[in-house]
Amino acid sequence: MIKLTEVTIHKYKSIESDQQFKVEDDVTVLVGMNESGKTSVLEAIGKSNYFSNDEKFLYNLTHDYPRKEKKSIDKTGDDPIAITSTFKIDQSFVQEFNNGVLENVLESDTFTVKKTYARKTLVGLPKVHNEIFFNNIQNLHANIPSDFVSKLQVVKDVDTFNKLAAEIAGEEYHTDVISLGKYFTNSSKWENPLEEYFYREILQPKIPKFLYYDEYYTLPSRISIEGLKDSKLEDDELKTARALFELAEINIDELLNATEFEDYKAELEATEAIISEELFEFWTTNKNLDIAFDIDKKTKTSGNNTTIVEHILDIRVRNNRTRVSLPLKNRSKGFNWFFSFLVWFKKIQEDRNSNYIILLDEPGLNLHASAQKDLLRFIENLSHDYQVIYTTHSPFMVESKNLHKVRTVFETDKGSIISDSIQQKDPNTLFPLQAALGYDIAQNLYISEKNLLVEGSSDLIYLQVISALLQEKKKTGLRDDITIVPVGGLEKVATFISLLRGSKLNVVCLLDSLTDQSSKTKIERLISDKILKKQNVMYFDGFIENKSLADIEDLFSEDDYIKLFNESFKGEYVINKDEMDSTIERIVVRIARKINKERFNHYRPANHFAKTCHDLKDLSEESIKNFEAVIAAINKAF
Repeated sequence: MIKLTEVTIHKYKSIESDQQFKVEDDVTVLVGMNESGKTSVLEAIGKSNYFSNDEKFLYNLTHDYPRKEKKSIDKTGDDPIAITSTFKIDQSFVQEFNNGVLENVLESDTFTVKKTYARKTLVGLPKVHNEIFFNNIQNLHANIPSDFVSKLQVVKDVDTFNKLAAEIAGEEYHTDVISLGKYFTNSSKWENPLEEYFYREILQPKIPKFLYYDEYYTLPSRISIEGLKDSKLEDDELKTARALFELAEINIDELLNATEFEDYKAELEATEAIISEELFEFWTTNKNLDIAFDIDKKTKTSGNNTTIVEHILDIRVRNNRTRVSLPLKNRSKGFNWFFSFLVWFKKIQEDRNSNYIILLDEPGLNLHASAQKDLLRFIENLSHDYQVIYTTHSPFMVESKNLHKVRTVFETDKGSIISDSIQQKDPNTLFPLQAALGYDIAQNLYISEKNLLVEGSSDLIYLQVISALLQEKKKTGLRDDITIVPVGGLEKVATFISLLRGSKLNVVCLLDSLTDQSSKTKIERLISDKILKKQNVMYFDGFIENKSLADIEDLFSEDDYIKLFNESFKGEYVINKDEMDSTIERIVVRIARKINKERFNHYRPANHFAKTCHDLKDLSEESIKNFEAVIAAINKAF
């Protein structure tokens, strides 16, 4: 599979300067106010490779290019680039073609595709190892002389290849040479014919197509089948209606000439069952509903007394509790959206040969908060097979646990700006994120004026327990006015600080050592943007001699923590210090490696510590010294 990893929109409608953002492997959320440019972002992406031939989804210099720069483009006659998309080739897909003469030829697994307003495609391919390609030819076709392989190395097009092949027509290796011709076709006259082959034959068929959906695609309750046949499909409702007939595999011409509709009703009912089953798996607000399709004839008399027969597809929703059925349009807008989207989506789901990315513009706008929660479940389910990018300004369409997947869209004097959510400073843009985070904060955290942000609940337990033990011995513990706030991981540390920076809170961070560049960049950006003071970010490795990587567990002496681990996992594991890899600095990693786990439950030793450690005598001097240093630094920071 090929996945979209990054998008750069150059100039499109309200986007007047290059706007680059990362696309998640599963779900990416664009959050912003009305008229901020969210829809423009989806349109710009969708038009780069739309799944059907739709005039609405073709770049148009007149309508789509920023107006104030349009005249300068008209004068120069340039064909500006609208979008640059970066794609990543999944390793499982690489293995499909990584054999024969192509084995190990691909140099990297990313490439770019640029689309211009005149619909030209400019490809930046991953480089290929030509030398490996020709070595593979020599190894797999040993009967081809090396001097002939050398001649192939300078071939740029199929005509030159054919001339060379003709010269050795009588040779026994001629057939092997002919089999290599497909790699030199180069119909697009690329500098490197092998790269052209990779793109045309391998990558291009797997580049994702885009499916765009918004509220204008909702199904009408009654569909004139004659109107559906004669329409040029300029109406978005009719597109969805046609998708329904395609899904049911009903030939409209045959239907209009039929006198008996039972066969067609059977097909529609089968489709109705498929859609309804999925709909009501995710529509939990009312389980008493059923969808009903019916085909009806309607006769009317024209002005010249001619009788006209019109065939109507009637879509109704029946409430099994009240035994009342209503036309689809009379149900809630939210229900209508959900049902219509499933019809639209099922159309592309039938296509097993293509890869799709789903673009949803303000999905579930008319849904109740609980139904929006159902929709989020549905989107998560979609993301198992499809990348999804959707826009919203509803806090109920943002999951607080996935705030790192949010990109904000904000209108400025210089056009729409797209950024990582933690960078945006506009309070109205941040409001949905603040509201989404608010429930988690209300349920799980107590926020005070002075807050010590730590990554997990284990950090809170260790610091609180040891602080209390120190105070019992008349030693210095944590200040009473400091609240320890476990935020559930480094991603939430950065987001937490950003969203609450207007609350005049005093925040200090005590963090595990940063082991990935992404996390380091987020923290550095907070510091460079003056959202967080550099001296207010502390790492555990700063309190332990001769360690460049450390977690809170490393504040304990090695013997103390191994004893704690063995007691908390009694009957499951027994760890001996001498059996572990001493080259690994972090003790939790050393233990995990020893017990053949990627990660063990860090909370269990912390919980056991809180229950059993009642005196500082239970700890070594080394452990006490390390924790005292940390607590002194925390108090000083506030």
